[in-house]
Amino acid sequence: MISRLCATTLFFTASHSLAVDLTPIPNKPIAEKKELLFSDDFEGTEPAKVWHKVVPTFVFEKGVIKGTQTRDKDVPATDTKPIIKAHAAVHGLEIPTKDSVVEVKIRFEGASMIDVEFDDRKFTGAHYGHICRAQVRLTGVTLIDEKDGGMRSDIYEMKKDPSKKAEVAKMVAGRSVTYPAKLEAGKWYTLVVETVGDEMRVTLDGQPAGYLKSSGIAHASKSKIEIGVAGKDGLFDDLKVWNAQPAK
Repeated sequence: MISRLCATTLFFTASHSLAVDLTPIPNKPIAEKKELLFSDDFEGTEPAKVWHKVVPTFVFEKGVIKGTQTRDKDVPATDTKPIIKAHAAVHGLEIPTKDSVVEVKIRFEGASMIDVEFDDRKFTGAHYGHICRAQVRLTGVTLIDEKDGGMRSDIYEMKKDPSKKAEVAKMVAGRSVTYPAKLEAGKWYTLVVETVGDEMRVTLDGQPAGYLKSSGIAHASKSKIEIGVAGKDGLFDDLKVWNAQPAK
């Protein structure tokens, strides 16, 4: 593994103080593509049947799919309705994978965050079956093991108790990482997310942009792939999903 590590990327801000503490990103792919499972260029007038709404709103327009966060504030509970928590807009695909390569073009048009997420709704050991995700912001790329991190059922419940904040911090240490980046709004980037075994690697326009090795990533039945947007607006185009195996 060491022979294919690269300590910096074109997207890093060299002066960023965190850079010296980050695990070097593999310079070469960790995944080898197998069969193409799904692709969508969003040129049709109707979404492919495997797409489904998770947290609206997403719209198909002008050959892309656009996500806009509308649940941007918590709505207090009433006598007839429970509390509605603020949440990013999320659109989902029913595409079961274990190891995979997801490639998609992304563009920030006011969005504060764009991500690719892997879930398993049948898995009850993590809140809502969250497994792992890669988040992109204009200033950085964050990779998260949610299954064994902050979404693990016991940890998720502990987070509701402010007195356990320090204990939770120790339990989730190493389950996420953020690499600094310098991206531009209004520009298309090709985002690639590789998940192989307990490793996740992210590239932007072919350049290494993030890496995390953590046990939850190895979850064997990632039944859903979801794309998300926080803020207004985030665009996606030319999405592809491959089965994968460890690169030789």
